[in-house]
Amino acid sequence: MIRNIIVSSVERIVSELWETSGRERPAGVKVSVERPAHSEHGDYSVNAAMLLAKPLKRSPQSIASEIREKLMNDAAAEPHFHKIETAGPGFLNFYVNWAKWSAPGASSEKIQRKKEKVIIEHTSINPNKSAHVGHLRNSCIGDTIARMMKRSGYTVEVHNYIDDLGNQLADTVVGLLHTGNAGNYARFGDFCWDTYAKINREYGKRPELLQKRAEVLHELERGHTNTAWLGLLVAERIVREHLEEMKQFGIRYDVLVWESSIVKEGFWDSAFELLRTTPIFRRETAGKLAGCWVLKQEDAAGSEAEFQADKVLVRSNGILTYTAKDIAYHLWKFGVLGRDFRYKKFGEGLWSTDSEGTRKKLGAADMVVNVIDHRQKYPQAMVRQSLAALGLEKQAAQLRHVSYGVVSLSRDTAAGLGVDVSEGKHAYPMSGRQGIGIQAADLLRRMEEAIEAKRSRKAGLSSRTIAAAAIRYYLLRFHLQTEVVFDLAQATEISGNTGVYLLYAHARGCSILDKAGSEAEAITANVPERERMHPQELSLIRQLAYWPETLEAAAGELSPNTICAYAHELSTLFNHFYASCPILKSEGEERTFRLWLTARFQATLKDALEVLGLPAPRRM
Repeated sequence: MIRNIIVSSVERIVSELWETSGRERPAGVKVSVERPAHSEHGDYSVNAAMLLAKPLKRSPQSIASEIREKLMNDAAAEPHFHKIETAGPGFLNFYVNWAKWSAPGASSEKIQRKKEKVIIEHTSINPNKSAHVGHLRNSCIGDTIARMMKRSGYTVEVHNYIDDLGNQLADTVVGLLHTGNAGNYARFGDFCWDTYAKINREYGKRPELLQKRAEVLHELERGHTNTAWLGLLVAERIVREHLEEMKQFGIRYDVLVWESSIVKEGFWDSAFELLRTTPIFRRETAGKLAGCWVLKQEDAAGSEAEFQADKVLVRSNGILTYTAKDIAYHLWKFGVLGRDFRYKKFGEGLWSTDSEGTRKKLGAADMVVNVIDHRQKYPQAMVRQSLAALGLEKQAAQLRHVSYGVVSLSRDTAAGLGVDVSEGKHAYPMSGRQGIGIQAADLLRRMEEAIEAKRSRKAGLSSRTIAAAAIRYYLLRFHLQTEVVFDLAQATEISGNTGVYLLYAHARGCSILDKAGSEAEAITANVPERERMHPQELSLIRQLAYWPETLEAAAGELSPNTICAYAHELSTLFNHFYASCPILKSEGEERTFRLWLTARFQATLKDALEVLGLPAPRRM
């Protein structure tokens, strides 16, 4: 990786400068490599000289010149660059020797298997109704992070946490028992979607039903009663529908972890005894939380009153909060609880926690990644605080919350669903309690219809496959913290920065190589040197070279949108190259080089598409 060569070489020279100066190196001085926005400033740029100037009491220009001279005599770095220049106040600009980079085998990157195991938890939809587009964003983000981590060499285990003891499932069960609902529904989850909305309306008219919900919650946790069995049947049926929905988008899991298993297997009992040894966990004896077991906060004050329920781990009536069970679950995830689950097969390649199952070596991760929207920031902090209080500082530091913005509906889309938009707001939140939202299955159907209507040729991928890819890319391309204002008309577009654009670019590359036939197959072993390149050739080869470091950065930052931005830029540059540089009509070394570039583009885009969970079609 070119960036690593630069960092390694410059870092070695910087260390020599500190040693020669006799001064102690400040902690904040770190070699940083950037990619200049304009190619005339090189392919990479380093500002180390400016960081060293003040502590070394030298001008940045003189430091940059010294670093440059040492680099030009560095056998590990010098052959990779045809020019290294100093510029401005002390920048070092690196111009890559692309002839060397494109030599057979020189530009291939091998992924080193890492020692760390990562558990990634995502989706975790309440098993009480069909999934909507907001749930789908979570799943697409989590699945892509899992793919990024696997591609980066980590051992990855993907969990889907099933909250089968929560309020939402209890609401649906109460609705099934105490309200009437009829209609022509394709799926049970769709029936429950309306039932859940209806019972939440009924609570306002019939407050006594709230007591029924409390009773159902107790029975779900106790188990083995008529109501508990009904809850289990509802949850399992809907989970199977969720899994089938997610399968349409290429989303898979390794383990389903049922919340009831955490209770049945005594996970909370073990966690409770551990937490009792810490000063932050105690039973309140007075005030509105009397009888509750809570996590005490050093800075507990009115400013955090909105999160009070999340601090309570055991309510005065003995019911555990979600956070309590989550703490126990995370102690198990890190392999420090001293207890384990049993498992049964739930589907092909999928295990589910089950007290009647068998033992398997799962869990015990070095890093845990939880994909949960930004509203769960505080509960995640409580889990991290509990780990730290138990002396598990390393594990607390390796618990990473991938926070993301929720999905709301555009005004036009909300109006189409019958929402009152007379206020004229820019966006309208989805609400399961009100039955407002776009179900994932309905979105896929609508997108498939839009794709089918716009296709002129239908010999390649099915319209459904293209539709799923388009939706997945749409939900991934936004920055994680962006609140996605979902607009149905915009989501069904197939041009611009879309998944369909990427698929067409890949198919175009494959078509060129197919037409070249055996000639294309032989070029990787005999790439001609090309010192002078067309500007579009140079732009494309630079972008190809950036792929390994882009993947590394995206995996480190857990940011799927970084891969989306890279793949879109790569596809755009290839289309510019295709338009400006004849490939099959060129001759000699120029033809060979351009076919090689096309082959590298196709292989790199395929890699990026696989990381994003999108198909890489040879034909559209």
